[in-house]
Amino acid sequence: MAWMSSGSSNAALIKNLASNGLITSERVKNAMLSVDRAQFSPYAPYTDSPQTIGHSATISAPHMHASAAESLLPYIHPSARILDIGSGSGYLTAVLAALVGAQGKVVGIDHIQGLIDLANKNMAKSEQGREWMKDGRVKFVKGDGRLGYKEGAEEEGKRGGMLFMWELRLRRRILCLWSS
Repeated sequence: MAWMSSGSSNAALIKNLASNGLITSERVKNAMLSVDRAQFSPYAPYTDSPQTIGHSATISAPHMHASAAESLLPYIHPSARILDIGSGSGYLTAVLAALVGAQGKVVGIDHIQGLIDLANKNMAKSEQGREWMKDGRVKFVKGDGRLGYKEGAEEEGKRGGMLFMWELRLRRRILCLWSS
C-alpha cells in the first residue's frame, strides 16, 4: 500500500498514509501534518519513496517515518527524551519533536557534518522549527550515534552515558528513548 500513499501536498500524503492503514493514531497523524515534508526533502517530497538529500544519503520514505512514529508512540510521553541516530535531513526528528511536546527533547545525531548543517537549515525553514531549536526541544549534533550521546545523558543528570530504554531498528535507523 505504501506505493499508493503519495500525494500532491503534505496533507494529501498524510491522508493517504492514514487511509492505507500506515498511520493509525491521531497523534502521529497530527504530528506528521504539523511538519511539512517539503522543508526536508528537496525532490518529490510527497512521493512515498526515499529521496536523495546529498552526502550519499536519503530521506526515508514517508511510510517508514509513519512506522517509526507509530512504533514509538507507546513510549512517547509529554516529557520524553529521544535520540534520533542517523537524523539526516531532520524530518523524523521534527515529527518526534511534535510528539514529545513542549517539555520533551529530541536530539538528532549524525556523523556527517553536511547533514547536521542540512538538518539545522531545514528545521529553520519554519517558525515552529526555529522555536523548537531556540527552546531546546530540538538539537542536532555531530557524532557517532552508535556510541550514544553522553552529553545528552549528562544534561539529563545521568552518569556513564545515555540510558537505552528501548530502541527501534528500521533499516539503518536507530531511535532511542531515555528517561526524564
